[in-house]
Amino acid sequence: MQRKFILNLAFVLVLNLLVKPFYILGIDAEVLKQVGEEAYGNYFALISLSFLLNIFLDAGITNFNTRNIAQHRQLLQKHFSNIIAVRGLLALGYLVLITLAGWLLAYSKEQMWLLWVLGFNQVLVAFVLYFRSNLAGLHRFVQDSMVSVLDRILLIGICGALLWGGFMNRPFEIEWFVYSQTVAYAITAMVAAFLVLRESGRIRLQWNVPFTYMILKQSAPYALLVLLMTIYYRSDSVMLERMLPDGAYHAGVYAQGFRFFEASNMIAYLFAVLLLPIFSKMIGDKQMIDDLLRLSFKTLMSGALILAVGCIFHAEALLELRYVQIGDQAAASFAVLMACFVAVCGTYIFGTLLTANGSMRWLNYLAAAGMVLNIVLNLWMIPHFQAFGSAVASLITQVITALAQMYLALRVFDLKPDLRLARNFLLFAAGVIGLGWASNELTFHVIYNLIIMAAFSLLWASITGMLSFRQLVTIMRQRM
Repeated sequence: MQRKFILNLAFVLVLNLLVKPFYILGIDAEVLKQVGEEAYGNYFALISLSFLLNIFLDAGITNFNTRNIAQHRQLLQKHFSNIIAVRGLLALGYLVLITLAGWLLAYSKEQMWLLWVLGFNQVLVAFVLYFRSNLAGLHRFVQDSMVSVLDRILLIGICGALLWGGFMNRPFEIEWFVYSQTVAYAITAMVAAFLVLRESGRIRLQWNVPFTYMILKQSAPYALLVLLMTIYYRSDSVMLERMLPDGAYHAGVYAQGFRFFEASNMIAYLFAVLLLPIFSKMIGDKQMIDDLLRLSFKTLMSGALILAVGCIFHAEALLELRYVQIGDQAAASFAVLMACFVAVCGTYIFGTLLTANGSMRWLNYLAAAGMVLNIVLNLWMIPHFQAFGSAVASLITQVITALAQMYLALRVFDLKPDLRLARNFLLFAAGVIGLGWASNELTFHVIYNLIIMAAFSLLWASITGMLSFRQLVTIMRQRM
């Protein structure tokens, strides 16, 4: 399993590193640049609201299905036809909910239309994610990886033409960006459906009430977990936009740093996408997970620390590479968010392991506590510190929940704390922070400074035992 994890991780990382950072920092950031902080801040708050209500669209089916198909592949054809019908019903309910939410928040007619289109886009994304959960559960990681970047490739082509192609005789509008997403997601959904149908064979859509009840009941804990985590992950921009007199501007300032954070997060999330079906199968087959857990921790946390520290020490310079004007708190918020990124990576490892094990009750307790903590911190900090306060609230919440999930995972699997690994990690972290500070004193271009820092950090990772190239070669020689 370690060899399968490394091989597929390498493929998915290369594929996503070629596409998603360019989309986030190239296309998405260019849209922000051309439409301005206020217009983009309004869009950013609306799409965050659509994410907050997304759980009523997904109902936890995606994570439940990944784990279920990984352990019981023979159920694909039976479940697929029924779940598609359930998805259609959930989509209608979701669109009603976002319409009601927009009315309660007193959005204007223009905001309501944009919110509804964004909601429809989320429906398409939900179908894509469900199709991908089947591919991941079957361990068709190459196909899953290709589908995962298809929508971004299409968006790069469509938005690139609109932004720089000279086809339009007026400035770029945020609505064009939203409509481009609709086209890209629709095409991706059709391709993903075709790939799953190749595995399942012919199906006949049917409505089965007892099956629907069973699926919704079993996926409910997963739905609750995603809802709670989404609230404390996505509520920041909504609260900024609603709580402050010039909230759209501050949400736009927050979005400047959040774009870089999200680009990093997309890459780290790939670990969770791979680990969930692999952990699920290993637990189902009663295999030991210690070695894979240790390998994933060292690999992901090493990369996360190097990236986060580099961005923290060069926050303002990195933002200046992408934006003409930087908000007063953009660099500080960005630095705090990148510190938060390290904690999020810990969640991707230990939270994914607990999800694969079905330990949903405790995960939901932790997520509920995190949600309450994040909202309380935002209510207190946003009026005083605006975007920076919201970033700090996220950092505190993510650190506490990540540590709690780590402790819970050790208890559930009866694992002893690896004191040697903990020592190596702290030693590595101290060295990377020192290298980050030293790179900030260099007089080269910021990109060269970061490359130098990353190179020495990788060397330091090898010295401290966080990364072992000899171990990697040994794993690659093993049979799957």
